[in-house]
Amino acid sequence: MRTGDEYLISLRDQREVWHRGRQVNDVTAEPGMARGARTLALFLDRQHSAEWADRLSFRETNGSRSAMSFLIPKSAEDVRRRGIACYEWAKWSNGMFGRTPDYKNASLMAFAAAADFLNSGTGPTPTDFSANMRAYYEKARREDLVLTHTLVNPQFSAERLKQGLSSPEVALHLVEEKSDGIVVSGARLLATLGPLANDIEVFPSTLLKAAPENIPYAFAFTLPVATNGMRMLCRDSYDENKPLFDAPLSGRFEEMDAVVIFDNVFVPWHRVFMYKDPQLCNRAFAQTNAVIHMMHQVACAKLAKAEFIVGLLCAMAHASDKDKDAQVKGRIAEVMWMTETVRALLFSAEMQAEPDRYGNYIPKRQPLDTCRNLFPRFYPQMIEAIQMLGSSSLMATPAEADFNNPIAAAVEKYFELTNSSSRDRVALFRLAHDLSVSGFGGRQVLYERFFFGPQEIMASIYYDLYEKQPFMERVEQLIGSSG
Repeated sequence: MRTGDEYLISLRDQREVWHRGRQVNDVTAEPGMARGARTLALFLDRQHSAEWADRLSFRETNGSRSAMSFLIPKSAEDVRRRGIACYEWAKWSNGMFGRTPDYKNASLMAFAAAADFLNSGTGPTPTDFSANMRAYYEKARREDLVLTHTLVNPQFSAERLKQGLSSPEVALHLVEEKSDGIVVSGARLLATLGPLANDIEVFPSTLLKAAPENIPYAFAFTLPVATNGMRMLCRDSYDENKPLFDAPLSGRFEEMDAVVIFDNVFVPWHRVFMYKDPQLCNRAFAQTNAVIHMMHQVACAKLAKAEFIVGLLCAMAHASDKDKDAQVKGRIAEVMWMTETVRALLFSAEMQAEPDRYGNYIPKRQPLDTCRNLFPRFYPQMIEAIQMLGSSSLMATPAEADFNNPIAAAVEKYFELTNSSSRDRVALFRLAHDLSVSGFGGRQVLYERFFFGPQEIMASIYYDLYEKQPFMERVEQLIGSSG
């Protein structure tokens, strides 16, 4: 496992990153990115501490340790061990750092554990896709790489989108097949943590229509972020380099999102895992169980996030002496119910872990699928609860500097609450502001709404996968009964 310093050094390469209209020379020193990189470095260091090692890593046969997220679960207990590690990782940022390495490690582990699937397609096989995946998994685990991914093609034509087809004007597509690899051009959305990752997974959307027109868009590969011809165009940072007192979340957990642009980028065959087979691409996440392991990591992270919001709401109510008000307690109780729903679904999935077709163990899918459909609806309600409780106090938030200026005595006097000093009150409500009102907070809401895709599509998939027949048979039995 890498240390934080090793991770930061690995980011100082020839990657092409654009931010705020100019090219970035060093992402570890770039205002708006540097503190997020240091946060992740701190997390990587914690893997090595005696306090965390047994929960966050496992021992290989050669005696070395690897991150728990790379563990291929061979028992129900292994599933639970993975869950404990994911939950601990998430608690460090209270779920605000969404793309910690364990998320992509979960999918990579699943693909490697079910790698034979990658050779089961009907498309051309210019390389051994299964061997490629296993080798890359070994590399990522051994080097403790930090990965990002990108799944979605931008769209030029809404009409083609309705037909399930990609837009050749902008979508990432095959340009040329060579003896030693392929050449691709186009763009992809949206690489969270992209500028701060080592490698990028370029995998197909699971909604790629299995049509001949989509063959040029059907592939999966990984590349180093510092690959010639690949550039990342970042959104504006929400970390404005304020003191952490003033920006306690955005100052620590800005993970950055980027559009990835490929300009005739060469991909060697050993980095390719799927090729010219839209149907295989569509089935890959489900049939390797990658989607289940990813949902497991996500549920752990959402639990940590929901718990944090409960804690924040209770702290706000107590500080203002509103925690005796039945209406306030009722609103916070609703968020508690949402939190306990996530906890129960995660517990149910882990306790019902079962072997898959490859001889590995997976959590029960249905509870996790329920969680991933509910949380995008829960989270905006949680944020609304903060806004309703905080009201105008979310705007009445002086800066840390105001406690050290000529009017500091007035600030101390007029911002005190029944159960909180003025400084503690301002710190608490600046935290609530950062989560519920700021650009960072707004991005968190948007992120949760669309984490796995549009809600109506996710609900439709859930309906199709749900085991409905036993319940329908009970209805039919009652209708047909004469007794």
